[in-house]
Amino acid sequence: MLIVFIRGLILYFLVIFSVRLMGKRQLGDLSPAELVITILISNIATLAMEDISLPLFTGIIPILTLVCLDVIASYVCLKSRRIRHLITGKPKIVISDGVINQGELRALRFTVDDLMSALRAQGIFDISQVQYAVVETTGAVSAILKAENQPITPKTAATPEKAADPPQALISDGDIIRSAEAKLNLRESDILKELKRKHLELADVFLCTVDSEGKLYIVEKQKGSKK
Repeated sequence: MLIVFIRGLILYFLVIFSVRLMGKRQLGDLSPAELVITILISNIATLAMEDISLPLFTGIIPILTLVCLDVIASYVCLKSRRIRHLITGKPKIVISDGVINQGELRALRFTVDDLMSALRAQGIFDISQVQYAVVETTGAVSAILKAENQPITPKTAATPEKAADPPQALISDGDIIRSAEAKLNLRESDILKELKRKHLELADVFLCTVDSEGKLYIVEKQKGSKK
């Protein structure tokens, strides 16, 4: 009995350490790959606790191996957007300018009921009031209301806002996002020219977003973080 207790205690702290090392604080933050690793870790830990005839290291080594793989994959994803999209997927725009993108819903195997349920969870019961909605890589839906349906603030009371989609990411960690470039009808030469006007190179940009009026918001890379 004491052996079972000690094995359970060791595996408990090992699983807690492993999940913390993965850097996620709640289940909703997990990508599909991380969710799979979490399930595998829990199954391995359960097997090692239930069968005391197995050496404890037969449970510890696979758990640490999976965690190391996840950490390495996270690092690779940080350096490569293509691999990041391959492993975690990309956010999908399901409503833009108040129009539902039915093709994206079918590709995501999202029914209208699924979409309505996700919006109701955010306090939105009338889909006609939605200006923009995105299905995140975790499966959560993020939405913004049309300007006329948003709560009144001192700023909007003084200057009513026009209906517009939120800003889109154009440059991420020194790389131009081609899908956004094509959608916004921008050319790479024009983007580089605008950066040059601000005395910046593409490699100097950590994040650049552009709004519906073509205004850029640029976050420069901190020193020592350039590729």
